[in-house]
Amino acid sequence: MSEHSYEELKKKSVDELREIAKGLDHPAVQGYSQLNKEHLLPAVCKALGLDSHAHHDASGVDKAAIKARIRTLKVERGQALGAHDAKQLKQVRRRIHRLKHELRSATH
Repeated sequence: MSEHSYEELKKKSVDELREIAKGLDHPAVQGYSQLNKEHLLPAVCKALGLDSHAHHDASGVDKAAIKARIRTLKVERGQALGAHDAKQLKQVRRRIHRLKHELRSATH
């Protein structure tokens, strides 16, 4: 749809973003000459039909599989809570924590 990406636009200066906005006929970029970069960037993204946020690449991990495992562990956590099994509860919470940490570290 567009030759621009969010990452590319984010690296541009305010003047460059204003030049792009100048060529767009969209209500989101009305008054572009008065906008600062913080407001201009999302407006240009909206006008171009782009997501106005960065996507993090989870390199080297199967994100869906880890999230599925976390969901099953949350069920186990609920069972441990119901059974008042503190030892099991601690183990399950620790595994959930490690999996979440693995996801976060893979996306940065």
